This record gives sequence, C-alpha cells and structure tokens, in this order.
Amino acid sequence: MERETKGVVLLVEDNEDNRTVYRTILEHFGYVVKEARNGEDGVRMAREEVPDLILMDISIPIIDGWEATKILKADEKTSKIPIIALTAHALATDRAKAEDVGCDGYLAKPCEPRRVVAEVERFLGDEKEVEA
Repeated sequence: MERETKGVVLLVEDNEDNRTVYRTILEHFGYVVKEARNGEDGVRMAREEVPDLILMDISIPIIDGWEATKILKADEKTSKIPIIALTAHALATDRAKAEDVGCDGYLAKPCEPRRVVAEVERFLGDEKEVEA
C-alpha cells in the first residue's frame, strides 16, 4: 500500500550535507522532496514541477536565492507557492529583505531539522487539507 504524501517540497540548496539532512527528515514526515543545487535549476524545477512549497537557500550558485524568489513570485504559474528562505545571513536586514523579495517564511542556519519541518508544516500541515 502506497503511503499518502503530505506534499511536494522543492529544496534549493547547494550544500550536500544540508540537502541530505533536510531531505531525510522531510521524507520521514511524509513529504516528497525534489532537489535543486542552484538558483537556475530551482527556478526551472519550480516551473516544471509546481511544488507545494520551496525551501530556498539564499547563498546558492548561478542565481542567488533572493533573485530566484523574485523570479518565481513574479511568475503567475509559481507566484502562489510558499517560499521559505534558508539562510546563514541571520541579520534583521536579511529577514526584511526576505519579506521584500516575497519569501513567506524565514529560517536562519544552522537550523535544527525539526524547526525546518515545523515551518513546512505551518504551510502544508493538516489545516491546509481542510481548505482544499
């Protein structure tokens, strides 16, 4: 019997260790995780897959997370996807910038994996199913 998934999360993260940790815990909690290693792939995959949520590292190659978020929020096809910024930049100005470019959530790294799950659940948890 196939396990029901809670949703599809696109993880845009260039650090392999971080991808492994976040993917493992999200899969454990029932999410399908797609991975992109840079902003260009993240934007392309978001447009192709239209995931339920995007975890966006900010310091990523080719197109940084700020720019990738702006591109996705300006695109009608992807504008409604919640985007959570994952960043080692933990200054108040970074949180403000995340809001300015359209991020729906913000997590400072290093981030406890369960905190990542809690933030994803805030957008995709059981309450969302009632709205559907």
